[in-house]
This record gives sequence, structure tokens and C-alpha cells, in this order.
Amino acid sequence: MNLKINFKSYALVYGYDTYYLRHEILLFVIKIRLRRINMKKIFWWLLMPSCLIIFTLMWQSLKKSDKKDLKIGIIQYVEHEALDASRKGFIDGLNELGFSGKIDYKNAQADQANCTLIANQFVSEEADLILAIATPAAQSLAAITSSIPILGTAITDFQEAGLTQSNITGTSDLAPISKQIHLVKELKPNAKKIGILFSSSEANSKYQAQIAFEEAQKIGLSPQIFTFSQMTEIQQVVESMFGKVDAIYTPTDNMVASNMQVISKTAMQGNIPVICSEVNLISKGAVGTFAMDYYELGKQTANQAFEILEGKNYPENMPIQYLENVKLALNTEVTKKLNLKETSP
Repeated sequence: MNLKINFKSYALVYGYDTYYLRHEILLFVIKIRLRRINMKKIFWWLLMPSCLIIFTLMWQSLKKSDKKDLKIGIIQYVEHEALDASRKGFIDGLNELGFSGKIDYKNAQADQANCTLIANQFVSEEADLILAIATPAAQSLAAITSSIPILGTAITDFQEAGLTQSNITGTSDLAPISKQIHLVKELKPNAKKIGILFSSSEANSKYQAQIAFEEAQKIGLSPQIFTFSQMTEIQQVVESMFGKVDAIYTPTDNMVASNMQVISKTAMQGNIPVICSEVNLISKGAVGTFAMDYYELGKQTANQAFEILEGKNYPENMPIQYLENVKLALNTEVTKKLNLKETSP
């Protein structure tokens, strides 16, 4: 608003000197301006802490929102009881710890090409963490990303499998092989020869087979290696062991686990007990084992994942973990059919 003042008229009416009137008005304006400046200062002093409080609340809200929006990808190489138990243990463990983000599970159906496709998908979607169940799944991820945290489980030897990048850690399913080999003598004291059966395509199985070979020699057993490359060969390979071995030992092996019913049923025809490495295979006809509990292994892996997602730890600072407690598991139905010596857990 423009306010024009006729100073001369004003002075005549009220008897003021024009110069004096101008002076008074000028002082009045200056006072108003000074007052405005002080009000601005007060306003900013009030505004700054308010903004700080609002910003802090927004930041906390965003952090909470980030936690809810966290995404974990799971690549499982193949479906069978041990790997399924690992996955269930991992998910249950995360839920118990309060994880509220998204979990995306995909199965590669024992196809390495599928592993690579799934790995590329999770990396392109920028998953916050990826769980690889079994060695082939972890190897596919390691070839694609060195930045996204990768947890592996149901992997026997990370170093032997080439999984040594700084963004990789997890839990090993290395079985108590010495105890498992000794179980042959406990169940069948007169046993002289043992066949070690595994898939030639799995690096972890070769590693375990070598340990089993050496442990068998230590207790006076004569070991012999038997391998197969395809599922269609398994029955024929087991039949070729008739009359050559007194017992069969199978290390943790995805192909073996998926076909234990065929292995145990065929071995039964030759009166040969099968000592396995996984408790889940007892129900499939194996006679016994000192067993890995893959569900507990999965829960142990969930603890690692939660630490990483919470920013409390990093893969490069987390050593590979092993499951400490193993238990004797026996299939009493099979021990009776094969007239094996009873043993106590």
C-alpha cells in the first residue's frame, strides 16, 4: 500500500513544522525496521531447533522404513530334505529375531544355468543380502557380485569351492566324518571293506570322500571310491558294489540326498548297510549317522544375516561357522532287517 502524506497541510492543521514532522516520521520508520530485524532473529532462533527436531524424526522414520523394505534373496540349488530344512531354519530364525522385510525364494532345480539366472535377477534388483543354499548356488553368486553380502549354507568347504571373496561368509555342513566311519564298525564289527559313494560333479563331496577314505584306513577298513555323474547311473553303480564292500558311506551330496531311496533300496538287496551324513536321509532307508541338523544350521545362518542387516557386522569380519552338536540317529527297522549290532545314542 502506498501512503502519501501532504506534509504542508498536515503541518498547517496541527501546527507542526514540516522539517520536524519529517524527522519524527523517519525515526518512527527506523524503529519499525529495527523491530522487524529483531523479530526475524527471534523467528530464526525458534525455527532452527524446530527444524532439527523434525529432521531427526523424519530420519528415524526413514530408518524404520528402510528396515521394513529390506530384501533377502534365497537361491536353493535343488529341493531335498536337508536343503529344505536349512531354508526353513533360516526363515524361522529371522522371524524370531524380528526381521520384517521381504524374502524372495527361488529354486534352481539342480540346474547351474538356472542358478546364474536367479543370481543375476537378485543382483539387478539390488537385494540387501543373498542366501545361497549349497555350493553351486554360492558359486554362481560369487561370479556376479563382490559387493552384495552373500551367506552360504550347506557348503562343506568354502575355500575348496573358491568362495573366498570378502563379501562371502556363512555356515559349513562339514559332517563329523570320523564318527560316521567308526559307526560302520559299531554296527557291523566284522566289516572289512567300505564303499564311498558320491557324485563326481560336486567338489564338496570329493573333499569329504578323501577324509572318509583316510579315516577308514585308520580303523582297519579297506576303502574304495564309487562315483556317478548322472542320476540314471546310481542304481547300476550301487549294484556293482555287491560282493565288493560290507558297507556304503555317503558324504553330504545333493545328488545322493535326492536319490537316497534308490541307493538304500538297492543296497538292501545286496545286504549292505548305508551310513549317511544327514539325519533327513534316515527315513529314506539309510541305517544311521552322527547327524548334521540342517534346520539348526539354517537358524545359525539367520543370526549372521541379522547382524549384517543391522549393520553390526560385515561378512569380511565373520568367520565360517560350524554346527557343534551332532547326535546319533539310527533306523532300527533297517538294523533289524540287516541283523546289525544294536548301538546306543
